[in-house]
Amino acid sequence: MARVWNGAVFAVALTLTVGCATPAEQPATVARAEQLMASNASKRGDLVLRCEPADAQVLLDGVEQGTCTDFAGVSRSLRLGDPGFHQVEVKKRGFYPYTTYYEPGKARVTLKVKLRPLAPEGGSGSP
Repeated sequence: MARVWNGAVFAVALTLTVGCATPAEQPATVARAEQLMASNASKRGDLVLRCEPADAQVLLDGVEQGTCTDFAGVSRSLRLGDPGFHQVEVKKRGFYPYTTYYEPGKARVTLKVKLRPLAPEGGSGSP
């Protein structure tokens, strides 16, 4: 019984020793973490989209990215990696398109878009 107990203690001690960084390795680990955080804080320009209608198409610099619902959540946003202005267009058949230009910043931005329906053909709608 003492053998099993000693073996169990040894296994736990081995797991704890192998899983932890030694004090000599820790500064490099901390430096790498700081480097990753700094690169993550660069101008990335996340856009969260709230659109009416929600199934409108989203284009970034003329390239279709999906629908507004694809970029409407906390973990789902339109990411702009390159610096400079980007054209963001939201459109749907039967509505006037919405176009804006956005320059990435360090903060996440919510863009609220409400598309206006096209006027019915024939003017005011009166016979």
